[in-house]
Amino acid sequence: MLNGIWLGLMLTSVVYAAFTGRMDAVKMAAISGAKDAIDLVIGLVGVMALFLGLMRVAQEGGLLRAVQRALAPILRRLFPDVPTEHPAMGAMIMNLASNVLGLGNAATPFGLKAMTELQTLNRTPASASNSMVLFLAINATSVSLFPLGVIGVRASMNSASPEAIWIPTLLATTASTGTAILLCFALRRLPMFRARTESAPSLAAQVEAPETADSAADDPALYVAREPVTKTAKLVIASTIALLAIALIRQLWTDSATLAPLQLARETFAAWFLPIFMIGLLLVGLAGRVRVYEVAIEGAREALDVAVRIVPFLVLILVAIAMLRASGALEAMVAAIDPVTGRLGFPAEALPMALLRPLSGSGSYGVMVEIMKVHGPDSFIGILAGALNGSTETTFYVLTLYLGAARVRDGRHALLACLGGDIAGFVVATASCHWLFG
Repeated sequence: MLNGIWLGLMLTSVVYAAFTGRMDAVKMAAISGAKDAIDLVIGLVGVMALFLGLMRVAQEGGLLRAVQRALAPILRRLFPDVPTEHPAMGAMIMNLASNVLGLGNAATPFGLKAMTELQTLNRTPASASNSMVLFLAINATSVSLFPLGVIGVRASMNSASPEAIWIPTLLATTASTGTAILLCFALRRLPMFRARTESAPSLAAQVEAPETADSAADDPALYVAREPVTKTAKLVIASTIALLAIALIRQLWTDSATLAPLQLARETFAAWFLPIFMIGLLLVGLAGRVRVYEVAIEGAREALDVAVRIVPFLVLILVAIAMLRASGALEAMVAAIDPVTGRLGFPAEALPMALLRPLSGSGSYGVMVEIMKVHGPDSFIGILAGALNGSTETTFYVLTLYLGAARVRDGRHALLACLGGDIAGFVVATASCHWLFG
């Protein structure tokens, strides 16, 4: 489907330009779009290296295990037919904990492991079980505590408040996950979504679990005992928190004389969130006896690998969008759609982001970058594009990858539940952006 979308953008740009006399503008847009993509990646590498390094410190310091502990009781209630000691439960906990923390690269292998293990419990191997559908829905709409990718892009584009999308993203992902879960329970009862009774001989036995980077997914206990925090580390952590608390109270007291309460909260959050977030990750590493600088270097090296992977996608999608904009076709499309979407509070300029996000992560990433470049990262449309990108997942990719790993032909109601969650995420992201920035 993405092949057709990209080809359609290119063909529409050239044909529309041919009739409007903008062929020269389209030619120049193709060249400048390719250059802009490379410039963006170069600026993004530094920010990505910083965030990936800090997150690696926190991960090794025990943050991932803390989230696992919080998720385990919830998942045992949602998946009562999966034994607590079964490898599927451990893999699901690891996958969802990684997604919550924004560790997408770590989440995927655990998700594949979870699906193949759930298939061994599936009584109708040709169709996804209720547990598999529910896991897919939660995975594709996962609550995101730290949308680091979008924050990094905004920071690389000199946003005055890169973390502005944090609250809209948190609210939207919470709504999308809740909606997807409710749809899973509601749709599974419909006759049209019943699991197929025909079996696939020895299908479960044929499925081999992919290799994962962490053997903890196979460990029923999941939680490895950690050495106690040293007295020195406790002193540093307590002192840092105390000093920051005193400084925060002092600033709030000073600024409260000139600012209204709501404005005071917004400006304080905008100024303090990112530095506090960074220090918090380092303190987690310190508490976990992590050699913070060395581990941060290891995490930062991943930024180079990520940059190499996204360059081709960014170049092609940014060139296609730049050509579409230069031809005048995008402007005509926005003008035609805006009377409808404008009444709903959704800018037509952000519509390509909403349509492409369920199909392609790289494609929607490029669209988000293009929107921020044209309208500015701190404009309402730029903030909304970032919130939309951080609030939803590439639904079709996730379903195809995970169902394929388990060799399941019938996903039953998984697609509808995931798309329902996506729509809820878009609605709440838009409403929260209007509430905070409109």
